[in-house]
Amino acid sequence: MKNIILFGPPGSGKGTQSAKLAEAFELLHISTGDIFRNELKNETPLGLEAKKFIEKGMLVPDEIVIGMLSDYLDKMLEKKPAGFIFDGFPRTIAQAEALDTLMKEKGMNIDLVLALEVDEPELVRRIKGRAETSGRVDDMDEDTIRKRIEVYRNETEPVAGYYEKQGKLYRVTGRGGIEHIFEELSGAIRSL
Repeated sequence: MKNIILFGPPGSGKGTQSAKLAEAFELLHISTGDIFRNELKNETPLGLEAKKFIEKGMLVPDEIVIGMLSDYLDKMLEKKPAGFIFDGFPRTIAQAEALDTLMKEKGMNIDLVLALEVDEPELVRRIKGRAETSGRVDDMDEDTIRKRIEVYRNETEPVAGYYEKQGKLYRVTGRGGIEHIFEELSGAIRSL
């Protein structure tokens, strides 16, 4: 079983590449955002607990997020996948530590962390271009885009160092065509 994290700033292509890699390597694509929305929609106990924080404009505590992820992994393990690809999670070192603990409890571990690296001007250009098709309000304003990138750099980028110390980090330049980047990422996975 291969368990991979695809990591990178907003606009780096995580969603696109995660879907391609999941299909190519028969991995289950895990988007915590999708899990989150499903839990809220189905009003699960954890979803209802999360809703209390959301309604107050607060971040949902990591233990609730990890609880949702744990339940989801249990359901997905029944399908006997070749592994998982985590798209954009963990976002903090505390989440990375909690994910490592969770994986260990389930008899698994994170095998590889693929970090897409894209410079800020390119990220801004991509996100603004994406706004034309997505209609996402947060993709339209350059100040908002730059703030999201800054939050990523300050809060999420340190996660790369956490996995680098474990010898699991593989950096990929996220510039160029989708297929070129996909081939680089695929090569790293094949080397496992």
